[in-house]
Formats: sequence, structure tokens, C-alpha cells
Amino acid sequence: MAETNPTTSSAPTKTTGKRLLQGIVTRDKMNKTRRVEVERLVQHPRYGKYIKRRTICYVHDENNESHLGDTVEIIESRPLSRLKRWRLVRIVKKAPTRTLSHLEGAVAGSELPEPLQKTATETAASPPPQPS
Repeated sequence: MAETNPTTSSAPTKTTGKRLLQGIVTRDKMNKTRRVEVERLVQHPRYGKYIKRRTICYVHDENNESHLGDTVEIIESRPLSRLKRWRLVRIVKKAPTRTLSHLEGAVAGSELPEPLQKTATETAASPPPQPS
């Protein structure tokens, strides 16, 4: 008699055979399409040193979820267009968002940041540049 183990299921797991890669979104200006750069290490055939190589994949992002700088997981799929052969599986890590807080005060108060402030006397006192 064969005993069944309750922790393992009797149904075999199905693998799709499709490649699953992880990369960084380098372009997000197209609708439902992202350009993802996947980095890999390859050993030089003669010298044995490991070299970084990059592959560019065009990825289908149905909901426009990913943005520039995000780390994403992609899976191989059937051809979706002339360049797209990959689909977005999930966003592994979101990129930090940039804030423009240093510019908000300048626009509202019409004050320039300190390095850009020059008085009229400083500008008038400096001689014009000499042509070479």
C-alpha cells in the first residue's frame, strides 16, 4: 500500500518552458509597451573574465503599471507586435519618485536659488568676454 503525504499534492506541477527574466524599465513613453534592459554575466571565451552584457526587451504592459527605473519580472510570450515578445509578470521594486520641492518655492515666490542670484551691479561691473 502506498501512503500519501499530506504536504505534497499528487498532481504534477506544470512548467511552461518559457523564460522568466528580471530587468529595469529604461523607457516608458509608449502606451502599453515598456523597454526593459536585462543584464547578464558572460564569461570571456579566451580570458575567462566575466563581462556584463545587456539585452533590450520590449514588454507588453497592459495596464501601464510600470514606470521608468522600476525593476520588473517578465516572461516570454508569443509575438505581440514587430518588437514585443515579452509580457510583464510583476513589478519587483518600484523606483523612487522624484520631487520638485526645491522648485516649488521658486515658482511661487519668484525667488531664484542662491547660486543664481546676482545683483545688477555685479552683472554691470563684470567686463564682457573677450573673443579668442
